[in-house]
Amino acid sequence: MFNKDSWKEIFDTIQKNKLRTFLSGFTVAMGILIFIILFGLGNGLQNSFGKFFTDDKVNTIRLYPSSTTIPYRGYKSQRRIKFTNSDLKDFKEKFNSKIEDIVVRNSFYNQIKYKEKSNNYSVRAVSPGHQEAELTIIMKGRYLNEGDIANKKTHVVIGRLVAEDLFKDEDPIGKYIFGSGHSWKVIGVFQDEGGDREERNLYVPYSTMQKIQKNNDEIDQMIVIYDKNMSYDQSLILEKELESYIKKKKFISPEDNRGVYISNTGEGQENTRQFASVLNIIISFIGIGTLIAGIIGISNIMVFVVKERTKEIGIRKAIGASPKSIIAMILQESIFITIISGYAGLFTALLILNLIGDSLMEKYFISNPYIDTSDAVWATIILIFFGALAGYLPARKAARIKPIIALRDK
Repeated sequence: MFNKDSWKEIFDTIQKNKLRTFLSGFTVAMGILIFIILFGLGNGLQNSFGKFFTDDKVNTIRLYPSSTTIPYRGYKSQRRIKFTNSDLKDFKEKFNSKIEDIVVRNSFYNQIKYKEKSNNYSVRAVSPGHQEAELTIIMKGRYLNEGDIANKKTHVVIGRLVAEDLFKDEDPIGKYIFGSGHSWKVIGVFQDEGGDREERNLYVPYSTMQKIQKNNDEIDQMIVIYDKNMSYDQSLILEKELESYIKKKKFISPEDNRGVYISNTGEGQENTRQFASVLNIIISFIGIGTLIAGIIGISNIMVFVVKERTKEIGIRKAIGASPKSIIAMILQESIFITIISGYAGLFTALLILNLIGDSLMEKYFISNPYIDTSDAVWATIILIFFGALAGYLPARKAARIKPIIALRDK
């Protein structure tokens, strides 16, 4: 089909009709470029949603005591609800068959010193299960263990950036830092997928901090890690059971939505997944619409091209050219332009997505946009196919015109 004479004819035609060739190629290239970039940005949004949940374990329910807003059973409103160590024990016994652990977390800010260096950091008094709940990664040393809790050790695990601030190039393991009126032995350094903010935290045994705070056994927050095999619907049932049990135990009105705050991480992920699915459907419609617009654009241009070459076609038929050779001539040009333009749009779009990287993360919540190579190639092939079809239909019509009629065309 593409012999030497065919190539010469294609290039001669392109040379004579530069504007027309440019418009045809531009339509194809823009169609595939916009399609790929839209899908890439959609995947970038999904990347961001995924990263949003990598900071914390997904199968968790967080419990925060608050203040009541409705009087109940002789208790006034605005009563402050407190969680204590005995509540922790009761919760574990009550829901033992459905949970893996219940994690303690008390948070406060404190000035931390090492030699001449000092800074204010977030200190979290936690139980060992907090490592799993927050997906904390130990870089050096170890995390807190049950022995630290039972013996109320003055041990501390520091974030990567805390280590850089206070110790620079010095190995912090085994060194002592000062805070809350006590010296704390550094037993580990951690990193966190949550980023810089999380890596400026310090973790200490909650039992030790309760002892320091005049044997106060209050708990700011509990993190319930439920069975990872639970479905989303089952986690919602557990959430309701926890809420009902806490309200009954703490004498909170069933209608009071402020006495205790409950956050199901699985629910947030499910909502985000649904939003991402809807967003992908919208992007798909827009992307497919762009491809269709590109196909229509190519069709219109090819109809004009064939109309413009009607007289040429009449001359070719008058000197003996067959209808098949006429169709082949126009198809060759159409296929050549769509292939070159299609893959030019493809590689340009992939280059743009690669250059974007994480630059849109802060403002638009889009991280590392991408599209699967197979999807991009198939989209390009489809556009090329319809581009060829767009050339075939008017070419077939033109090939049927009688030479005498074609030669009269102005």
